[in-house]
Amino acid sequence: MKYAFIERHRRVWPISVQCRVLQVSVAGYHEHFVRRASNAQRRHLSDDALLVHIKAIHAETRGGYGWPRTWKELLARGTRVGKDRVQKLMQQHGIRAKGKRRFKVTTDSKHDLPIAPNLLNREFTVAEPDKVWVGDITYIRTMQGWLYLAVFIDLFSRKIVGWQLSERIDGQLVCDALQAAMLMRGRPQGVLIHTDQGSQYCAAAFVQQIQGFKARQSMSRRGNCWDNAVAESFFATLKKELIYGTPLQTRAALRVKIFEYIECDYN
Repeated sequence: MKYAFIERHRRVWPISVQCRVLQVSVAGYHEHFVRRASNAQRRHLSDDALLVHIKAIHAETRGGYGWPRTWKELLARGTRVGKDRVQKLMQQHGIRAKGKRRFKVTTDSKHDLPIAPNLLNREFTVAEPDKVWVGDITYIRTMQGWLYLAVFIDLFSRKIVGWQLSERIDGQLVCDALQAAMLMRGRPQGVLIHTDQGSQYCAAAFVQQIQGFKARQSMSRRGNCWDNAVAESFFATLKKELIYGTPLQTRAALRVKIFEYIECDYN
């Protein structure tokens, strides 16, 4: 209110005099109007200027944001704009989020191997690191053929603590991923390892590996993807942000992209 009074009467009394009487600083007065001018400029961005910001967000998120999240990101970055305007502008220029694809089973739970109990029981909130790791496998296609990605995620930090890529979806894939996690985290003891009931996780080699690391094994109920929702969510995000709409020519190119995404972006 004091700054507005000074602005209205600047032709009557000098600004310095008004500031002294009203007990405000001259620097503060000027900063206030610089900020107001800057905000006004952001509010009145042209469509072309706003489109530059939208395309930048779209590129940074690898096409992961639709108009609602793009609008919220613009606000977070200080660009005040109506959500209807963002939606209309993105529709006009064909800017949209990459869609999710249908779930495909990658592990075989139809076997007679021993099944571990569901010790996790959807308790996805953990108070300390290296107490619970969840693991899963997904498939990714290239023009050269398939690659399979196995990961282990720490429920405390939600970071990928171990991962492995292979052209074969077998027990060695998950053993190598767990080995990588243990080496990365300094071989913590007592970790609860939770996965689905896939044959790779029920195989004797993997069970013995868990026992050798003094860890405990837990498994989801058969056919219930919600029991391992954190891993499923990671794979959905990875494919939406990195894979969909981006044809990969070779397995080598995919390996580079997966490494960059997990180690440089996601983690």
